[in-house]
Amino acid sequence: MTTSVQPRRTRQRAAVADALAESPGFRTAQQVHDLLVERNQRVALATVYRTLQSLAESGEVDSIRTPDGQSAYRSCSQGHTHHHHLICSTCGHTVEIELGSFEGLLAGIAHSHGFTAVAHELELFGTCADCAR
Repeated sequence: MTTSVQPRRTRQRAAVADALAESPGFRTAQQVHDLLVERNQRVALATVYRTLQSLAESGEVDSIRTPDGQSAYRSCSQGHTHHHHLICSTCGHTVEIELGSFEGLLAGIAHSHGFTAVAHELELFGTCADCAR
């Protein structure tokens, strides 16, 4: 029998999670660290990186790879349900989207080629209406 161990809720973990929850879009570890510094919360950059990775692994936050190759994180309202994001490349505004028919199409393609347990990541980047003005 396996049991999952919940990470300890340290002051640093709470500070990182709170900063991320208050951010409107995806943020890199450096951006989260900068926000914590602005708030006079002392959390080492390495701790921010480790904490964000841990939060992503536990499903508490979403993680994406930005077009420039960085990992970025966001607290999502959809929790553990599978969803995707439409992200403004200019301001970072993010909209959670579900692609039901797309998911079915992917499952059909995988099945037709004999694949099972197929995973995917899809993030759409563009310019939001406010930035386009």
